[in-house]
Amino acid sequence: MNIDKKDIEQYLFEIKEAVGKDRYRISRNSKRKDNVDLFLDYVIDEARAKEIILSLTAKDFSEILQNEHRGFEHERLYVFGKDVTLLERSGNEEKTVSLYIKFNKLENCFVIVISFHKQKYPLTYYFK
Repeated sequence: MNIDKKDIEQYLFEIKEAVGKDRYRISRNSKRKDNVDLFLDYVIDEARAKEIILSLTAKDFSEILQNEHRGFEHERLYVFGKDVTLLERSGNEEKTVSLYIKFNKLENCFVIVISFHKQKYPLTYYFK
């Protein structure tokens, strides 16, 4: 797939616009344990998560995935990675944590942050 940097910048602009207007949510249900664990393992709140999302650039972009859930195959999910410094919740050390962030931007300009957790494996960055 040939991906243009300007398209990713436009996508991020729309993501940031929605997040700035609080038209988003981070999935934290039973299927998204990794997302919940990030908030349990590190001192991070919604405001810090929002700040991290708003700091993303095209250089943080990794890939576009096809949504594999039945009935949602038309959706494209965008994956980004970001190294951030977070304070451990149990302990007093700050650590650099590599995050895996996956978005689903719905047609009504509402954003679902499907994944917001520690990377399980290193990402390959498209524009780095």
